[in-house]
Amino acid sequence: MDQGLRKHDMKIAAFTIDGNGTFAQDVPAFAAALAAAEADIILVPGTSRARRSLPAAALRAGAAIDTNVVAVAIDGEKATVQRWAYRQRILTTFSRAARPWVIVTDPALFPEICAKLGVAPAPIPPGPSAETRTTVNGVVAAGTGGESTIKPDSPLLFVAGAGWTKKQADGATHLDEAAATITGFLAKSGASLGSSKSLVDMPEAAKAFSFMSHMNQVGQTGATPRHAKGLSTCCHGEEPHVVGWRFVNDRRAVNLDANCGWAQGKADVLYVADAFAVMKKVNELLA
Repeated sequence: MDQGLRKHDMKIAAFTIDGNGTFAQDVPAFAAALAAAEADIILVPGTSRARRSLPAAALRAGAAIDTNVVAVAIDGEKATVQRWAYRQRILTTFSRAARPWVIVTDPALFPEICAKLGVAPAPIPPGPSAETRTTVNGVVAAGTGGESTIKPDSPLLFVAGAGWTKKQADGATHLDEAAATITGFLAKSGASLGSSKSLVDMPEAAKAFSFMSHMNQVGQTGATPRHAKGLSTCCHGEEPHVVGWRFVNDRRAVNLDANCGWAQGKADVLYVADAFAVMKKVNELLA
């Protein structure tokens, strides 16, 4: 196993965590891998599985740990990392003297950080079976139509705006059709669901959009995701909407208003079209 390069004055290791595992199985396996690496700095992508078990594994291995890291710099024997704070408004820079230091990076930035430091990631080897009272009957893969709509590891962020609840060309609202279209796309594409504040605050839409909550809110008062691509539908694209999109590289939007905020340089591509018709066709193509 390539545990890293001695390009710097410290040893750096990088691990990937693939597949599925329980907390009881992962903690001893991860702790053993961290100890066996004998590295000063250990990089790991912050997948949901890693975030669940790595803190306990680091404690067991006697290592310090920091999560949500977006940049790592090495200068001799000093390692410096950067992490956003205060709802992604302040970029903090700090260092630790403790070794080993487990640095959990943003998943999308993990390959870039490893390449910059000249480290070849290796998978963490599976550990021995752990004694547990929990019996795993099966695993439901993400993106197969389950109830979870927040998927940080998905390459695509799909954001729905209040336009889905407005009167359509026939003069009536179609909330149930809108909900079915959105959930159908999520199930077929495996996308993560985002929402504008106006939609999640709308009481009349709460019943039809029961799969959505304030946890899905993206924007100035919501989350700031880092998906590789983003598709916004029925959202005006004004500054409060898109401030949470600033780490999304490829931005596309669907809106009937050719003069909406998305058209003012906030989207890479704007489709001036009816989102109901566009997403219906997309779902047909994905079938």
